[in-house]
Amino acid sequence: MSIELDDVENIAHLARLDLTGKEKEEAASSISNILNLIDQMQSVNTDDVTPLAHAFDAVQRLREDKVTETNQRDELQKIAPETDQGLFLVPRVIE
Repeated sequence: MSIELDDVENIAHLARLDLTGKEKEEAASSISNILNLIDQMQSVNTDDVTPLAHAFDAVQRLREDKVTETNQRDELQKIAPETDQGLFLVPRVIE
């Protein structure tokens, strides 16, 4: 698949790009190369390929789930402007 200069000019206009004649030709060539590569990739037979969740069969190393900080809610609520039943009260910002 190839792209014409008119198409590049339309894309440049939509993207608000001011391209010179040489830049338009280079863009048309680059976009055509990309579209040709996509055509090649789509023509590959993938019927026997098992879909993957991601490219690498990697496993994340997870840290142990343990408490690392103590509960400081009571100390922090002592310095808060307003609290109610263990909750911090804040001014309404959306009406």
